[in-house]
Amino acid sequence: MKMESAVPFIAMVIQQLAQVGLMVACKVVTSAGLTTFTFTFYSSFLSTLILIPLSFFLHRSALPPLWPTFLHGFFLLGVMGFLMQVLTLVGLLYSSPLLSTAILQLIPGFTFILAVILRMETFEYKSLSTVAKTIGTLVSIIGALVATLYKGPDVLVSPLNSILATPHFLNQPSAWVIGGLLTIISSLIASVFIISQAYVLKKYPAELIVMLFYSCGVTIICAFVSLITERELSSWIINSQSAILALMYSAVFGNVFQVSINSWCVKKRGPLFVVMFHPLGVVIAMAASLFMGETIHVGSLVGSAIIVLGFYSVVWGKAKEWKMEEKSVGPNNNNMPLLQDKADDPEVHL
Repeated sequence: MKMESAVPFIAMVIQQLAQVGLMVACKVVTSAGLTTFTFTFYSSFLSTLILIPLSFFLHRSALPPLWPTFLHGFFLLGVMGFLMQVLTLVGLLYSSPLLSTAILQLIPGFTFILAVILRMETFEYKSLSTVAKTIGTLVSIIGALVATLYKGPDVLVSPLNSILATPHFLNQPSAWVIGGLLTIISSLIASVFIISQAYVLKKYPAELIVMLFYSCGVTIICAFVSLITERELSSWIINSQSAILALMYSAVFGNVFQVSINSWCVKKRGPLFVVMFHPLGVVIAMAASLFMGETIHVGSLVGSAIIVLGFYSVVWGKAKEWKMEEKSVGPNNNNMPLLQDKADDPEVHL
């Protein structure tokens, strides 16, 4: 029984390792010469091929009817997913896995702001949970700005720094700022994506089918854009075995694996259990950055710590709301808020 209760913990740790590994794989491939658009195309195309048999096999007994209006929703998810992935990849190319992973923790705060603006959540200024989420959101944004705008002196220097030297232009402060700002914009788009995904899943409750059409939409959009921007044949050629492995890794762990693990853990332990593990990715990303020969700066370290504090403040406020909602509707009532399962899960599927 003890081993059974430990499985969700082990699964979430593996999921965070896979997420940071995805960041590292993207960094390796784009640094090796494959362009952002072609990488996104290949990754989404492979994900689509994997999801076609998997989604129809798992949903074959209870496949909801597919109306034309759903296809419009899937296409909008694909557009947002395309922007989200491209901006995240470019931001990662100009910064580091640590900075990108830390800034992605802004997504719950951004989602809270958008939910209030769209009146999906009520802003009760006298409520302790609302105050905690508001303060946490502001603290996270401040942490992201610190990590982006202030690089500072070196704190941890990788012993591989001289062997795996980063290109000189990526060491410039301006490149670091550009990378951080692009990742912040990507986090904001991811928040819109999560809210939109929640609406789509409420109308069409087949998660893998939605992910299939999402990946297919990203593939089509990216192919169209790539044919315009990447006309040279060399941009489409994969020159190394490491790039092929990284593409396969991103296809499997960027969509299929993370969706499966997140869904299973949400059903077993609830959404709060899932989001509590995301700051662990910041620690793993720090180790990964050192392994890649990068240097950890004061700004990244301080900014990441501030973001994590703000993140847990938002999560604590949301946990208070969930407890109150469970008491008011009862444990067996399924009419829980739309954003309960989706809006607080800061995963960007690359």
